[in-house]
Amino acid sequence: MKTKIVYSEKCLEYGGIASPENSQRVLFAAEILSGRGYEFIAPQHADKKNIAAVHDRKYIETVKNGTTNDPDTPAYDNIYDYAKLAAGAAITAAGINGFSLMRPPGHHCGIYGKALGAFTRGFCYFNNIAVAVRSLNMDTVIIDIDGHHGNGTQEIFLGDKNTTYLSLHRNNVFPQTGSCTRDNCYNFPLAADCGPDIYLKEFKKALKSIAATIDKAKMIAVSAGFDTRIGDIVSLGLQTEDYFAIGKEIGKLGKPTFFTLEGGYDAKTLGTDIDALLQGFESV
Repeated sequence: MKTKIVYSEKCLEYGGIASPENSQRVLFAAEILSGRGYEFIAPQHADKKNIAAVHDRKYIETVKNGTTNDPDTPAYDNIYDYAKLAAGAAITAAGINGFSLMRPPGHHCGIYGKALGAFTRGFCYFNNIAVAVRSLNMDTVIIDIDGHHGNGTQEIFLGDKNTTYLSLHRNNVFPQTGSCTRDNCYNFPLAADCGPDIYLKEFKKALKSIAATIDKAKMIAVSAGFDTRIGDIVSLGLQTEDYFAIGKEIGKLGKPTFFTLEGGYDAKTLGTDIDALLQGFESV
């Protein structure tokens, strides 16, 4: 069955074109996926209870009141509404085993906003995938394939008996975390432009290392970042066909799965790479 895309044009309304995390990349991706026959589903806003299950209430109020002070995650007009919609889209995706094609992203946002010593929240206001996973209340494995380590997701779930976090990411880049495995958070840092052979070898090794946990899991949640593409801001030397291979490995796990968009800043290729990931996932 073809994966459904959770999407609303409202996510295009904030921010400027100068930021790598701009609306054009998502707009173009939506146009490509629409042209390739994907069904689109409208999201609902997450409610405050969902978000408060993940984030400190005082932090939630700073987003709501527009008093956040962060150089790359500013208090845009109505950002609380956009952030709630992105978090709600992740919940919607979890309910239909879909792909949330929404912004803002989420995996750098921790319990108190900034996480694990990072100076900024990396374009993230609420941790979308964490909100969705908490709403499920079931054994879940989070697989983070964004080129940056999901420091916020690790902070939120570190020591959580129902959730395992697995991340492959580029070493020694923002947010300068994820250098080693900690408790239930398994980290596999990789060298810049390591290429698909090394990446896929490490990906398979990473999945094997938590095979017993995957067997018990009721859900796989994927933080789907595409900034690992060759030439993107944290390139690991991957190309479109490599996302197909990654998706196929996730599909082989044989579990209900949903995806949320994180990074990926090449507007011309993002939609094609998402399509490849989903085609690989569905090919099993």
